[in-house]
Amino acid sequence: MAFRRGGHPPSGPGADAAPAGPPDRAAAPAGSRADVAAPPLLVACALGIERLALRSGERAAGTHPRVTVVRTGMGPRAAERSVARALAEPALRGAAVVATGFCAGLVPGMHPGDLVVAEETRDPLGTVTCAGSATLAGALARVAPGRTVHTGVLTGSDHVVRGAERAELRATGAIAVDMESAATLRSALYGPGAPPGGRPVAAVRVIVDAPEHELVRIGTVRGGISAFRVLRAVLPAFYDWHRSLPLPRR
Repeated sequence: MAFRRGGHPPSGPGADAAPAGPPDRAAAPAGSRADVAAPPLLVACALGIERLALRSGERAAGTHPRVTVVRTGMGPRAAERSVARALAEPALRGAAVVATGFCAGLVPGMHPGDLVVAEETRDPLGTVTCAGSATLAGALARVAPGRTVHTGVLTGSDHVVRGAERAELRATGAIAVDMESAATLRSALYGPGAPPGGRPVAAVRVIVDAPEHELVRIGTVRGGISAFRVLRAVLPAFYDWHRSLPLPRR
């Protein structure tokens, strides 16, 4: 396993911009202590293939007592709306939020299947600091041995980033780029119904597109089979991160 910190942003790999689907909930065993005590966790991804990876990984790893996986649809506006709608549900108020899915790496030497843990997300509307990034990076190294885990700034874009723009984003200090993470976390922290004291938020992305490994067509995950397999493995790391947070117990 390897950790890398530092600098360049990726162009978010696009895919079908299908409308958001309904949240998927993993039910806790009735009457279990975990069902009573655990605070909720919302995991947000944009694309159907991302949700497929997460859900298949959940079947292998076992469920978390109170996790909801929601597909937001592609792009910052769709992410903002879908996350605000999900968090307005009484069962999810106060939930911790993880934005996840695929991304584009900005740093030479990155490879499809590498992981990016955001220390902060950034876009033209502002910056959000992520909680427990070091804990999350360590947990990901355990569940995805042999994969490099990069930590740093994850930047947001409203379009697919290619060529010279990739280098421009890297020059700002970002190491990867996608279209939904910044909007997802901003909506979680500042959208309608956001708790006054804030909530823990994080972003984890799997690189499917890198400077030396650009996708030919953004609507496909050709060459991204390894990225799909890595995304399928990440949920246990999210559970570990969630359990480590100083959240109020219910």
